[in-house]
Parts: sequence; structure tokens; C-alpha cells
Amino acid sequence: MPGPTSHVEHTAEIRAVSRAGREVLAAFERVDRGWFVPRRMWCSPRGRLPQPVDLLTDPELWRRCVYGDTVVVTQFDDGATHWPEVGRVATSSASQPRLVVDMLERLRLRPGTAVLEIGAGTGYNAALLAELTGAERVTTVELDPALAEIAAANLARTGHPVHLVRGDGTLGCPDRAPFDRVVATVAAVGDGLPYAWVEQTRPGGLILTPWGNAYDNGVLLELTVRPDGTASGPVVGGVAFMQLRGQRVFTGHAADFAELADAGDPRHSAVPPGEVAFGEGVFGIGLRMPEVCCEVSYTGERDYEVLLYDAGSTSAAVADVRDGVVEVRESGPRALWAEVEAAHGWWVGQGRPGLHRFGVTVTPEGQCVWLDRESNPL
Repeated sequence: MPGPTSHVEHTAEIRAVSRAGREVLAAFERVDRGWFVPRRMWCSPRGRLPQPVDLLTDPELWRRCVYGDTVVVTQFDDGATHWPEVGRVATSSASQPRLVVDMLERLRLRPGTAVLEIGAGTGYNAALLAELTGAERVTTVELDPALAEIAAANLARTGHPVHLVRGDGTLGCPDRAPFDRVVATVAAVGDGLPYAWVEQTRPGGLILTPWGNAYDNGVLLELTVRPDGTASGPVVGGVAFMQLRGQRVFTGHAADFAELADAGDPRHSAVPPGEVAFGEGVFGIGLRMPEVCCEVSYTGERDYEVLLYDAGSTSAAVADVRDGVVEVRESGPRALWAEVEAAHGWWVGQGRPGLHRFGVTVTPEGQCVWLDRESNPL
């Protein structure tokens, strides 16, 4: 696993590949990621499944994980899984450094900017925010009491006395509002973009948040708050973040649904499975089937399976691709593969739009997704 093994090397690598401005890179240089990563954590070197890593027993691997451009998992299953066991759902992490830097750059922070962060986690991102705008101007909210305690200790030890609130991030922090910026380090799901974030942001302020659904998690939204109490803006990138705890989609039972799908009668597919499972169309297709989970598993160098399942209706479909031949099976009250074929047809009919052509508007009444312009809602 080649890569940097110190904060100095890490900073030099980020400087070489990032387009971030001088202020963001200087803040990154002042805050050592290793200050916020625990001795024991999980990481995925070389793209493998997460494995337990201990600073004391394998310090070189620990340093390569911490100072590499990779996600470091610090909690599984809301703390129910204890190191060295690997849990089912990662529920806290130190995000990929290059993505952290990119999001900080998008916030366009200046000294004195009032920032609300949703999801303190280890406290690392809050420390970077404090370096850019001043610790007294940063409010970070963390739902998990154990994580909040860890973040508070890390921030105090490193000299970043931000205002940390233990509470539900979807409610924001009305006592500290209004804010100039809201940044979420967890993803909102489906129609769950909290209006409280809009309500607590000054007109002209920005909300930067990951967003996705069961089918595709997800994208990064940059919303501008308007004087009329609404917020609107485009998808600015593709990201994958852990989801807000109260909005998580049904996961972890793919094997059961694959077995259910296998009981169906085989048929051919009208669309290439790859176009509905990965590539630029996945986000648009997922907007038509937001409650359906889509998972891909590789069965060979070029062979793979695409599994669709809807827990609410116990419906499932699987497309098996072997040697270029596709076989589909589906079961349950919903014909999920037929639905995804229809969603694919809609996406093709729209000109095969990539994710950057989409945007979202949030109002007190709810939210609306649009294509190319706000006057063209889906």
C-alpha cells in the first residue's frame, strides 16, 4: 500500500493533486489528521474490505491509512460492533482527505463566517472549519453521545474550542442561528432534506450536503438560500457518505433478496445491466426508483450480478451477466427489472443526462428535483 506515512508527506500529496485555494490548503497543513484518528480503527487498503488496524501492532499500516487518501472507519453499527470485529454498516469515519478539501473549498469561507456542521464525527472537519473561520464561529452537531464525547475531547486537545451540540442534526441549531454556511458530513436521503437548514441560513448563504436515496447514494448538492425562504442549486459532484441515522435505507440483507429473486422465472433484459448499475445514468435512473436498493457483486473478471430489491414489498430482481450473456429473474409483487427498464428508457429519452444536469429546490412545503433548470421539475 504505497503512499505517505506522515502529515508532512500527506500535505505535499494533497497540494499536488488539489485545486483548492491557498487558505484551505494552509488550514489542511495546520491540522494533522492523525490527531483525530483513534489508535484502533478500520481501513480498506488496496480497495479491500475493511480490516481492523491497530497503531501499536502495525504502526506503518496505521500511518499509511491515516495519511493516505482514503476513508478511515471509526465506528460500525452505531457502536454495537467492537474492534477488531468488522460490522455490517459503517456509522462514523474520517472522510477521504481530497473530498474534505474539495468541500471546504466549495464553502468559500472567510474569517468570521458563521458555520453549522451536521455530524461532528471525530471532530477533524470541525477543526479545519475553525482554522478557516474562527472556532467561535463554528457550531457542530452530533447525535451519537459517544462520538460527541470523542469529538469534544479531540477538539479541546488540539486547541479548537468550537461549539459542540449533542443533538439531532436535522433540527439544526436554532439557538446559534442564523448561519452563513451549513455543511453536512452525512447524507440526507430521499425527500428528507431538512428545511430547518434552510430556515437557519441567511439569504445568500450556502448549504453543502451529500444527498442520495436507496438506489444511488449519492451526490453533493450546493444550495443557495433565497430571501423568500427557499433554497435551490445544482448537483456539483458525486460522493458517497454515511446517511443520517434517522433516514437510513434498508440494507444488509442482499443475500436474502438474491435468493428470493433466484426463485423467479428467467428472462432476457431489454437494457444492458451495466447502464442501470454503474455509470452516468445511475443517479437519474435512481430518481425514478428512489426506494429500491441496487447492489452489484462481481462473480468473475468480467462477470457480475446486479441485484434490485424493495424491502417494503419484498420484491427482488437479479440480472446475472456471464460471458456477455444476461439472464434476469425477478419475484414479488413489483416487477423491479421491468421498472428499471422503464426508468432507463426515461433517462435515454431525456438525452442521457449526467448527474450535473440535475438540481434540487427546497421549500417549506417540501423539495423538488429538476433537470437543467428549476422551471423543468421532474
